[in-house]
Amino acid sequence: MRFTRHSELEGFHAFLSASKHHWVNYSDEKLDRAYVANMAAQRGTALHDLARDLIRMGVKLPRTPKTINMYVNDGIGFRMVPEQVLYYSPNAFGTADTISFRKDCLRISDLKTGITPTSMRQLMVYMAFFCLEYRVKPSEIAAELRIYQNDEVKLCIPEVDEILHIMDRIISFDKRINTMREEDL
Repeated sequence: MRFTRHSELEGFHAFLSASKHHWVNYSDEKLDRAYVANMAAQRGTALHDLARDLIRMGVKLPRTPKTINMYVNDGIGFRMVPEQVLYYSPNAFGTADTISFRKDCLRISDLKTGITPTSMRQLMVYMAFFCLEYRVKPSEIAAELRIYQNDEVKLCIPEVDEILHIMDRIISFDKRINTMREEDL
């Protein structure tokens, strides 16, 4: 048998895929909800890619209270780096949507394209990764964490103790994971 190659589809997953076979049991209504959620996720990915490219190229958008416009313009205005990986270990790292560190002020921003309420905790973890990777004491810098969502900007000035607690958890849990990994060998 000679199988058809379909090389243009390699690396992609169909919405109705075998590996996510639960759709077989969906009602029409559940299928509709799942499809809409999938399309929203794809749109969010495309918006993140667009914002990243606009910030990298320094292309500002019209000054309006639209989420993406505010996010892109602030990213350019604060001279932020988009899609920056912050790394502590193979067990503990993440990608900040945008980040800058100038004049002892750390800024981390996150673009949220969904409607579900979010938490600053994610940005605090990014700050902890930054402090661990670059050996910066949170008590010796200023920080502004921002979430852009639903045409508004939420600003957080994190408490030093919160960041130190997250840093301690990262260090402790990383060691624990490494110990468990060694014991499995």
